[in-house]
Amino acid sequence: MTAHSTAAGRVRTGGPGKDGPKVVEHLMGWTLVVVIAMLVTRLGLL
Repeated sequence: MTAHSTAAGRVRTGGPGKDGPKVVEHLMGWTLVVVIAMLVTRLGLL
């Protein structure tokens, strides 16, 4: 059994795809950063 045939037999588990929309991923990441920064400053942790 070669490496290619074993990789082709793997089942996807719902993780991030390799060809997904990068813009949405970046926007959601930056939104999370901003929300955490607002929470930290509102709670006076910084």
